[in-house]
Amino acid sequence: MSSILKSLKLLSDPTRLRLLLLLHTESLSVAELQEILGMGQSRISTQLSQLKSEGLIDHEKSGKNHFYRSTASPDIILIAQKASPEIPECEQDTVALRHLLRKRKDKARAYFDKLAGKFGKEYVPGRSWKGLAEGLIGILNYDTVVDLGAGEGTIAQLIAPRAKKVIAVDLSPKMVEHGTALAAEHGLHNLEYRLGDIENPPLEPRSVDLMIFSQALHHAERPERAIKKAYENLKPGGRVLILDLLQHRFEEARDLYSDRWLGFSEVKIAEMLEQAGFKDLSITLVDREEKPPYFQTILASAIKKDHS
Repeated sequence: MSSILKSLKLLSDPTRLRLLLLLHTESLSVAELQEILGMGQSRISTQLSQLKSEGLIDHEKSGKNHFYRSTASPDIILIAQKASPEIPECEQDTVALRHLLRKRKDKARAYFDKLAGKFGKEYVPGRSWKGLAEGLIGILNYDTVVDLGAGEGTIAQLIAPRAKKVIAVDLSPKMVEHGTALAAEHGLHNLEYRLGDIENPPLEPRSVDLMIFSQALHHAERPERAIKKAYENLKPGGRVLILDLLQHRFEEARDLYSDRWLGFSEVKIAEMLEQAGFKDLSITLVDREEKPPYFQTILASAIKKDHS
């Protein structure tokens, strides 16, 4: 039986306490713990070794991976749970763990990862990302759609023939002017361009069926505010779609493309969506560029289930 005093001394370290609580909830590998905690392998392995030496955790091998789990007594776990509100990161750990478990269960994810690596390498007449997007958009059925950070509104123009009303919001007066002219030229009378900020778009609350952020969120000063505002503007049952860059280290993007953020991790997207109130999250890697800086693109989807 492990020493209670030694166990409590070990758990006075916030990282070890976070690890124990995570492993009490789910068996996890070192790589998965790295993803959740955002820490290096050596640091996590050191902390796991100390917890294991005191009998608070154990591990089993599955293939090349070792999966760790808690073996701590209920009394020790209860103390750790009572102490967790004193560690702000514990709440983030819970969100990150939920996202990781969704990824485990998402069999379609592996399919899309393979598709992203192969799509376009072999020529097939008529097959392209644009063609695929148009085909998928064709089966959508939404009354009111908003394209946030729309630019000249390519996505908004693709959706317009399949929706009752489409609103394209952009901060640039020239983009709004150009997009309005394009909509008129192509007879898209249900497509309206509005000048506005994606963090506070000119929309009525609970008036939209589908909100789209297409490579726009990394330009926002406060992306979490933009997502929260999207939640407020959606009708109950409405959906948000986020297409954005996976977190990267290409610092030049700030100057070249006026990017405020260097993409987002999947965990960060999940955290912002959940904190805004969204449910039924789905986050998938959909594209990997083959040339430097090798940008990767993620697609996130979530639903507003507020019926109040």
